[in-house]
Amino acid sequence: MMRFIDTWMWGLDGWIIVVGMLCAVSAALLGNFVVLRRLSLLGDAITHAILPGLAIAFLVGESRSSLTMFVGAAIAGVLTTVLTESVRGLGRVDEGASMGVVFTSLFALGLVLIVQVADHVDLDPDCVLYGAIELTPLDLVRVAGFELPRAAVTLGVVTLVNLLFVVLFYKELTLSAFDPQLSTTTGFSARLMHYVLMILVAVTAVACFESVGNILVVAMLVVPPATSLLLTDRLWVMLPLSAVLGCLAAVLGHLMAIEVPGWFGFRSTTTAGMMAVAAGLLFGVAALASPGQGLVPRWYRQRRLAWSILTDDVVALLYRIEERGSVTRATPQTLGELLFAGRWSLAAALRGLVWQGEIVAREGTYGLTETGRRRGVDLVRSHRLWESYLVERLGAPAERIHTRAEALEHFTDPGLRERLDTETDSPKIDPHGREIPKATP
Repeated sequence: MMRFIDTWMWGLDGWIIVVGMLCAVSAALLGNFVVLRRLSLLGDAITHAILPGLAIAFLVGESRSSLTMFVGAAIAGVLTTVLTESVRGLGRVDEGASMGVVFTSLFALGLVLIVQVADHVDLDPDCVLYGAIELTPLDLVRVAGFELPRAAVTLGVVTLVNLLFVVLFYKELTLSAFDPQLSTTTGFSARLMHYVLMILVAVTAVACFESVGNILVVAMLVVPPATSLLLTDRLWVMLPLSAVLGCLAAVLGHLMAIEVPGWFGFRSTTTAGMMAVAAGLLFGVAALASPGQGLVPRWYRQRRLAWSILTDDVVALLYRIEERGSVTRATPQTLGELLFAGRWSLAAALRGLVWQGEIVAREGTYGLTETGRRRGVDLVRSHRLWESYLVERLGAPAERIHTRAEALEHFTDPGLRERLDTETDSPKIDPHGREIPKATP
């Protein structure tokens, strides 16, 4: 971190970060709808398959004119989309295969053409593929009396166009993303929105060539929207959140490009590559820690649910042992064998129940307290009411209802128990001839 602070220069580092942020925002705004349409691979294909359009534009115009590049990119983007749909329809192959055919063919053709035109036009294939964001502060243009990096001006315009497109056509984009048929029947063509979106994706890719490059723009197009999708299921939140995540990836990427190589004895590495790495790291953090879909919270909820079910089973078993007046000693070993529970899981459940005051240990065995007994009554009552309901109302065979009732008893609240009691006409005996406990006060 000290290395970054000591070498920081706004005229260089500041503009590099600004260009990276503009590239991330312009790509992420469109990427949300690309991801929601499940067309991430098509976005990848377009950003690679527009290379032939660029090369032909260079051959025709013999310059890197932005207008010429945009026109070539737009034509190639539409061509990629049309060819993908045609191959899928005529060849009767799935969408992924059709994308792969078109993507690899056009990308290979683009590389061949770039190599051919590189001797005649000021074109660097590495710049097109990998970007040169470190050099963007050196290519300046005068705008309203200020000298600004050309890439920042270009990306600023593209970001503004993409933002206006998303804002003005938000309803149409949303509806065509989730229900194309309904979109078309309500008066605006989902196919037209699809082609306009793909054209803008292609134009955005071209605008990002000299900053993050053709390949790495895919990361900004897909990863920030995919990350925000892990964090929220509301599109109006997802859009700004993906832009913020893209900006954060740009800042972290430049910081990492300066700091991380020093840890291994190197001076620096490509900022564009580190921006993509930072975006991937943010996705990894979201995939692990997202409250709704993260692996760690999901694992915690599963463990908590399993522990809750195991404690229910322990309390219900102890109640049944008391109910039957059984001579069975409720030792940890016996409980484990009857519940098919692991040693450590059962030990944790027993400690938790003792701490909650629901069971008590006596000379190596366990029994219910008054609080635990009320919980046991509720569980057993729920179980037997469910058995009665499954037999009387659904016609299930009595010999096959135990397992289903055992699963349902853990998710039955007092209101549902009362409804089950009403639906089954307040039975006293369950289908197996066992008494149904009365409701606890």
